[in-house]
Amino acid sequence: MLRFGLAVMNDFPPGVVPADRIAPMREQVRAARESGISSVWVLQHYLGGMPTLQPVPLLAALAADAGDMVLGTNMFILPLRHPVAVAEEFSTLDHLTGGRAIAGFGMGYRENEFASFGIPMEDRRGRYEEAVELVRRLWTGEPTTFDGAHFQVHDQRISLPPVRPGGPPIWIGAGPHRTGALRAARLGDAWIVPPHVPPDRLRTVLGHYREERARLGRGPSELVVRRELVLDRDRERARAVGITARSALTRKYAEYNAPQQGDAYRHLAGGKAAEEVADASYLFTDPAGAIAALKDLEAGGLTYVILRAQWYELGQEQVLKTLELFRDEVLPAFR
Repeated sequence: MLRFGLAVMNDFPPGVVPADRIAPMREQVRAARESGISSVWVLQHYLGGMPTLQPVPLLAALAADAGDMVLGTNMFILPLRHPVAVAEEFSTLDHLTGGRAIAGFGMGYRENEFASFGIPMEDRRGRYEEAVELVRRLWTGEPTTFDGAHFQVHDQRISLPPVRPGGPPIWIGAGPHRTGALRAARLGDAWIVPPHVPPDRLRTVLGHYREERARLGRGPSELVVRRELVLDRDRERARAVGITARSALTRKYAEYNAPQQGDAYRHLAGGKAAEEVADASYLFTDPAGAIAALKDLEAGGLTYVILRAQWYELGQEQVLKTLELFRDEVLPAFR
């Protein structure tokens, strides 16, 4: 059965005071919980022009509103942090949520973030892979020795072993290409595929992912994709609202370097290319259109879809309307 998560907006337009958005954010989480959505997700960035609530303390603050929902990061920028601190912080979140945390770890891509942390961009892959391994070892609760190129720990034990044996599942953030698919298959418990990947390319990269997991003897995992969502009974209105709001965020993100160039990132170009990506990959539609697109994903083997329903200046009323239509007219098709 296809399951769903909600990615809550935690980066805001310049000039917004995030404290003013906490109550609406809690309202969205409660609406998602009451709709039968099973998880809540928040992102991470540092610096830049958009005030951003950092993900681990934010998820801890939202835990009471989330009830029995899972809480995850999409994505926590792992190479910028020491894995000992990461292991302790996510273990803390695991305790606060009763074992319902997911550690979504990404490599990051913004040069200004790495430069400000004093970490060379060329080190990010090595730091990422070492950090995933060291975090997993620490989460066992056993004395750990690790002698890597970037991190060293000698006979140390985590102060706070996680509630969940072995620690939170690690869901990998990686680009929608063969290299990213193989890395996710090797390192992660699942791979969160970015939202702009169209269905034909999604089938291809998930094929690489599944083949590599089988080759490594790792077995099946959740197959996860993100999708952007705006619902309205008027399909054209939903499309117009979604493209306008998502494009405003895209323009702001474009002030910083894109994760990479190529067809997979055409949405960053804006204009006609962004509209084509939205029509191919996003769910800016009516409930019937959302059901059809999600059924296609389910038929392709997807088991989990993380939905984002708000970007930049899109208002609370529209978000709640989308969640209401999703609850009443979309979710029943997947129960």
